[in-house]
Amino acid sequence: MPRLSEAIAALDALWPPGSAEAWDAVGTVCGDPDQEVTRVLFAVDPVQEIVDEAVKLGADLLVTHHPLYLRGTTTVAASTFKGRVVHTLIRNDIALHVAHTNADRADPGVSDALAGALDLRVLRPLVPDPADPEGRRGLGRVCEPDHPLTVREFAARAAERLPATAQGIRVAGDPEALVRTVAVSGGSGDSLFADVRAAGVDAFLTADLRHHPVSEARAQSPLALLDAAHWATEWPWCELAAAQLDEISDRHGWGLRVHVSRTVTDPWNSHAPSPGAPN
Repeated sequence: MPRLSEAIAALDALWPPGSAEAWDAVGTVCGDPDQEVTRVLFAVDPVQEIVDEAVKLGADLLVTHHPLYLRGTTTVAASTFKGRVVHTLIRNDIALHVAHTNADRADPGVSDALAGALDLRVLRPLVPDPADPEGRRGLGRVCEPDHPLTVREFAARAAERLPATAQGIRVAGDPEALVRTVAVSGGSGDSLFADVRAAGVDAFLTADLRHHPVSEARAQSPLALLDAAHWATEWPWCELAAAQLDEISDRHGWGLRVHVSRTVTDPWNSHAPSPGAPN
């Protein structure tokens, strides 16, 4: 079995910390580099429910997409909810490692996993990483479906293929317009509208779309917008990441047991449709 330091080195090779955004907080949050790792759990959010799942599973390492502390803190007291997470992890000898925007930019990364869940063929990054001479890394992906779909059909596919959430899929645009090319970006994506327009795609699927950016984007082009739950667009990466670590474990003869949490940590847990609202 590998030591934690060996497992982290393998993860850092997949998602180099140096490729993360300057504002991000990635890497190992807690854990003894010399401890042995036998079981790993992947999840989107480092929340107490996931940490409790890791304890019950007997995991030695929890890998999450979202950081626990994105900004500095002066306390990890167990009287705070994040401090309680830290205390639970350390008390149970569970390391926490975060791969956030470095996993977004990776090849393959978060948006590749999202495209795969939607049965889309990846053509190129939406925002290429200038440090990648091969042009494969970067934010978002430009894709195409196996055959043209209407916006309505594409939204139905997203609702069926992505994990179920209270939100489902919101759509802005003509439901009968054809989608031959589509941009996808796991997580919050309305900062990428200029890049999406420049890509000339028919639709853009992402999460956390806000009123004013969507209104302005719709006024500038016929681009169809599909807004899924943030957690749902990033969860497919957990399965991709687990498969990558499985392959590394097999190659090194580590015999790791790798798991993916299916606990829904999307904070929205119910939905009341407006009477008479468009379907």
